[in-house]
Parts: sequence; structure tokens; C-alpha cells
Amino acid sequence: MPRVTVIGSANVDFTVAVPRLPRPGETVLGGTLHVSHGGKGANQAVAARRLGGEVRFVGCLGRDPHGDRIAESLIGEGIPADGLIRVDDAATGVALIIVDGEGRNQIAVAPGANLRLVPDLASEHARLVVWAKVLLCQLEIPIPTVQWALARAREHDVLTILNPAPAQPLPETLLSLVDCLTPNANEAEMLSGVSVDGPESAAEAARCLLARGVRRVIITLGTQGALLCDGTSAVHFPAFPVQAVDTTGAGDAFNGALAVGLAAEGTWEEAIPLASAAAALACTKRGAQSSLPDRSAVEAFFRALKR
Repeated sequence: MPRVTVIGSANVDFTVAVPRLPRPGETVLGGTLHVSHGGKGANQAVAARRLGGEVRFVGCLGRDPHGDRIAESLIGEGIPADGLIRVDDAATGVALIIVDGEGRNQIAVAPGANLRLVPDLASEHARLVVWAKVLLCQLEIPIPTVQWALARAREHDVLTILNPAPAQPLPETLLSLVDCLTPNANEAEMLSGVSVDGPESAAEAARCLLARGVRRVIITLGTQGALLCDGTSAVHFPAFPVQAVDTTGAGDAFNGALAVGLAAEGTWEEAIPLASAAAALACTKRGAQSSLPDRSAVEAFFRALKR
């Protein structure tokens, strides 16, 4: 099986679906509440597992009921608990999400225990980095931990994917350890200083990021697809059209699927359509982990496209 290790965050998500996103100071009535598990790290681990990966997840939870339920859920997905760290001095992370009728969202996060995942704690699970064919990280945990994990993977020739979300400045010392950077348009703009509104501007932003030391860049552009740049070429992959209900988790589906596709020794040209299909399907259901498709759903989606 494709071996993927994810190091990142785990949260409980409280999602309210409303007719439209509120303006500052405004209350919008008529919503429905959906409580689910999330956090970019845990989402991406579940996405990879459902698509056929053998997955290990390193994350930090509080010793509270939320943490208990997240741990049980991950084990139920087939992800061993040996990478879960429980702490007494912080609560399990919580995300508050608002989704409008077009699937757009606003998200606020109380990181809690996720910020306790410092390098000293993560390094106790260094064997899980070495075990993997692909290491997948995000930015909802301390940056020094991300850099430690990427460096450890580089030492052992493990392919690294960094989803730079949420967007924040990153040093060249970290970027130079990244085999594939997967920002969306906003994240690419923040990291490169180039305004991204389509494939052409995305290619310009990608060139700036490659110049900062990244080996490859995949910029996800929503309904405009994704652009792969490696310094010698830029390849555009169209998006798969779906009726979006909730875009929460779509980026995590993309990254988890990409990691599985590459860990299975697929080419970039094979892994990116798999990732795009998983992301498209994730947009058709509400929630984060609850929207992530399994392998059979993705294969059925591809079959339907060929008819």
C-alpha cells in the first residue's frame, strides 16, 4: 500500500450553513449546525486513507472529550493511534465555520493543543517520517515542527508535500526542503507577492516560489483547475465541474489524494487528476472529513465522466 505520513492539526469543526456570509457586525439567521471532525492535518490523513493509502498521523490532542472522539474516529478510519500525542495543558483545537449557499466559507480557529506539537514532541515519532514514501505537512502547527519534519524527510529521501495553509510568511530555509508546494491562489499570492487570478498569473507566482528553493509548485485555482510548475514546464489541469455545496475540506482532499497518488509511484500527470477529482467530490457534501470521498466514489466519478 502507498505509505503516507501526515504531521499536522486535528480539530472539532462547528459549521453553520447560512443563506449568505455575514458582513462585519451582522447577524444572519436561518442557519443549520453541523458538528464534525476537522483540522487540515487530520483531514488530509483521512483523505489519504479513504483513497487507499496506508497512513500514519502525528498530531496533538487535549485530554478532553473532543480529543477522545477524534482519536476514536481516526482509529475507525484505519489510522493507528501511535502518532497521537495527548496533553493536559491545552484543549483540543476547535474551528468555527460559516458556509453560504454557494459553498463559500469563513473559518476561525482556536488551535489549542495543535500549538503544543513542538519539535521535541514530534521527534518522538521520527520513525513515522522515515517509514513513509510521502510526508505531508500544513501550517496549523508550529513552523519549527514543520521544518524539522521536512528536514528529517529530506535526510531519508522521503518525498515532501507542503500545503502552505493557512497562509503565512515562510523562510527559504524551510522552502528549500519542499519537494512540492501546494498553495491555493491566495496562498500563492501571499508567498510570492504576485496577484493570482488564473493560470498565467499562477505561472508567474510559481516561478517566484521556485526561485525561493521549492522543487515543484502546484497552485490550485478552484474552478480554473490546477497548475503544475517544475522550473522547466508549466502544465494546466482543468477542474472537474460539480455543483458545489460546501468547499470546506476540498483543499485537504486534493492534498491527501495527491500524496496517495505519488506514494503509489504514480506520475504527477496521474496524481493531479486523482487529486482534482477528490477535491471536486468533497465540494458536493457538507463538512470537512464527512465530505471526503473514498476510492470507489472517485473511480465511479471517473467512469461517469467517460460516458
